Amino acid sequence: MAIALLVHAPRAVVAQSPPTPVTELRGVWMTNIDSDVLFSASRLSDALQRLKQLNFNTVYPTVWNWGYTLYPSAVAQREIGRSLDPTPGLQGRDMLKEVVEQGHRLQMSVIPWFEFGFMAPAGSDLAKRHPEWITQRRDGSQIVREGKHPRVWLNPFHPEVQQFLVDLISEVVTNYDIDGIQLDDHFGLPAELGYDPYTVQLYQLEHRGRRPPDNPQDVEWVRWRANKITQVMAKVFAEVKARKPNVLISLSPNPQEFAYTTYLQDWFGWERRGYVEELVLQLYRNDLARFIEELQQPEVKQALSHIPVAVGVLSGLKGRSVPMQQIQQQVQEIRKQGFAGVSFFFYETLWNLSDERASDRTSALSRLFPRAATRPSLLQCWSGSR
Repeated sequence: MAIALLVHAPRAVVAQSPPTPVTELRGVWMTNIDSDVLFSASRLSDALQRLKQLNFNTVYPTVWNWGYTLYPSAVAQREIGRSLDPTPGLQGRDMLKEVVEQGHRLQMSVIPWFEFGFMAPAGSDLAKRHPEWITQRRDGSQIVREGKHPRVWLNPFHPEVQQFLVDLISEVVTNYDIDGIQLDDHFGLPAELGYDPYTVQLYQLEHRGRRPPDNPQDVEWVRWRANKITQVMAKVFAEVKARKPNVLISLSPNPQEFAYTTYLQDWFGWERRGYVEELVLQLYRNDLARFIEELQQPEVKQALSHIPVAVGVLSGLKGRSVPMQQIQQQVQEIRKQGFAGVSFFFYETLWNLSDERASDRTSALSRLFPRAATRPSLLQCWSGSR
């Protein structure tokens, strides 16, 4: 992703900014990729206190990543053979328990993030132990590259895969005093996949023996698979609400058209059915005009009338700095358009992984969030028109 520098003068942008809202989602994703903040109890504690001082009110810590859980998991032990990610900094502690307890003490909401969804590293213990869970392309290949990393995808149409993901989510909801759970764009499937024997047989069973179309973008084939993933989302919703009705279901997808055609993820349909109670739309754009265009899509506006809809803003990637000026402009546009708030991807790039001085970026964030704000609630946004 190329990062384009914007040339607007910061003072002009600040002068045009709307008043700082007193109700606003201010979140950040905390991951174990290109960041070690989760690998030390002291670093984690310092990070949460720093976020609180800057008037953040929500953290999304990853709990399912790289084929492992980042909390001690009986479900992972059963299916993967390991109860916890083997990274040394996670051993002998329960990272998620620490985040929940400290976050709540600081009056921050904690929403565990199942970052990898149906995806797994190609050589992971999970993939080796359950080869029958891996789906494939029509030519039989399974590897999907994510940058330089070879991934495989668990088959969301396989009942054992569905149960595994539902059990992981249920375990977290049951064992921790969390405010919600979050799924993202990986709770879907790359559209070229789904040609594994199990899925082909299932399709044939429902289509009088016909095989799936050779074209992975065939309209009916896309819809059939998307509908099956919607059914999995319904299972997740039912399980969470059966365990703890007040636990929020949050989703952070890509824009609808891309999400549907590329990852078979019909999040707008999920929202219409009531399965999504908070939407954090990933809009990792450098061009402000395109950013605004995505904010104004009809399905986004419709969701905004029902539930809190915030926007995921890219604060940077390792080796790809995003200027704070761009971040400020996007946050101000989000406010101008009446959205519920913002979440930054990801913690480390708020100040550390950047070409700009950490002190300058911290000062800019303090100006964006000069006073505390409460999180928007579902009841505040619900209009009764579902």
